[in-house]
Amino acid sequence: MSQAVTNLAASAPPPLVSLTEDEVLFRDTVRQFADESVRPYVKEMDEKGVFEHKIIEQFFQLGLMGIEVPEQYGGGGGTFFEAILAVEELSRVDPSAGVVVDVQNTLVNNALLRWATEEQKKRYLPRMCSDTVGAYALSEAGSGSDAFALQTKAELKGDEYVLNGQKLWITNGKEAGVFILLATIDPAAGYKGITAFIVEKNFPGFTVGKKEDKLGIRASSTCELIMEDCRVPKNNVLGEVGKGYKIAIETLNEGRIGIGAQMLGLARGAWEFAVKYAQERKQFGRAIGEFQGIQFQIAQMATEIEAARMLLYNCARMKDAGMNFVKEAAMTKLYTSQVAERVASLCVEIYGGYGFTKDYPVEKFFRDSKIGKIYEGTSNMQLQTIAKLVMGK
Repeated sequence: MSQAVTNLAASAPPPLVSLTEDEVLFRDTVRQFADESVRPYVKEMDEKGVFEHKIIEQFFQLGLMGIEVPEQYGGGGGTFFEAILAVEELSRVDPSAGVVVDVQNTLVNNALLRWATEEQKKRYLPRMCSDTVGAYALSEAGSGSDAFALQTKAELKGDEYVLNGQKLWITNGKEAGVFILLATIDPAAGYKGITAFIVEKNFPGFTVGKKEDKLGIRASSTCELIMEDCRVPKNNVLGEVGKGYKIAIETLNEGRIGIGAQMLGLARGAWEFAVKYAQERKQFGRAIGEFQGIQFQIAQMATEIEAARMLLYNCARMKDAGMNFVKEAAMTKLYTSQVAERVASLCVEIYGGYGFTKDYPVEKFFRDSKIGKIYEGTSNMQLQTIAKLVMGK
C-alpha cells in the first residue's frame, strides 16, 4: 500500500472550518450512533423501502429531532451548525437517515421557530422534540420548480379553513404527524394568495396517499397527501394569511444547506469505502491503491469533498451569524450535489464489477446521490439564483 493512500485514509476527514470542543463532541457522538445503531439496518431498509421505527425513536431520545429548539420547548437549544453536523454524519452511513433529521430541523422546526405564534410554539415544538415527525408540503403535480403554481385551495368557513387538493413528493410523509402545508386562499392572486398552515395527520379530510417507489433514499418515505374538505382550525395558520410565499422561500434557503450536508455525508461515506477497498483489492500482485491511477482518483475525490465541506460549513456559520446566505446556500446545494454524484460514481468504478452489485455499499450511495440535484430546488434553479445574485439582475 502506498504512503499516499495510507495518509488519505488516516486523515478522513479533518474539518477545514474549525469546530469548538462541544461541536466535536456532538459530531463524534452522532457519528458513533450512526455507525453502531443505523448502519446495521441500512441494507434491509433500502431493500424493503421502509425506515426502521426504532431508529426514529432513538433520534428523539438523542435530541436529534429538536437540535435548535430552545430548551423551554423541550429542545436542545443548539445551533443550526450542529444540525448540519448531525445530517452530515448520519448521511455518511445512510442518506435516508440524514434526510429524516434534516427535514425535521432545517424545514419544519425552523419554520415553527421563525413564524409560529407563541401559542403555536408551546403546542407543537415540544411534540417535535419528543415524539412527532414533521414534513414540509409544498410540491404538487403541476408545481415543482414553479413552486407558486400550486392549486391546493384553502377556503375560510367560520373558524376553520377547508383545504382541497393534492401534494406530491412529500418527504417523511408516512412517518409525519405534523405538516407545514402550503395552499392558496385565492388562485387569482398568484403568490400573494399562498398561505402556510400547520396540519395534523388526524385532521378530518386529511389522508396520506401512496408511497413512491424510488431509485434512491428508498427508506425515506416520499408520499402524496390528499386533502378532501380537510378542516384546519383558523388559528393553525402559520405566519400571516397570504404570506406563505415568504415562509416557503426563506425556509427552503435554509433547507438547501441541509441537503448540502446530506450530500457531503454521502460523498464521505462512499469515499471511505473506496479507500478501504483500494487497500484490500489486489490485482497484478499488489493492492490497487498502489497504482497511481487509483491514487489520483482518490486524491481528486478527497479534494472535492474538502472543498464541499468548506462551502457547507461556511454557509451554516453565516446562517447562525444572521448574515445573508441565500447565494451561498444555492452554491452549497449545487456544488455538494455535483460532488456527491461524481464521487459516488467514481467509487463504483474503483470497485469495478463488484461496485455494480448490491452486495457492496457504493451502489446504494450512487443511487442515493441523484436526488441531490433534484429536490429542494433543482440544480438549474440554483444556477438561476446564483446568476441573479452575482450579476445583480
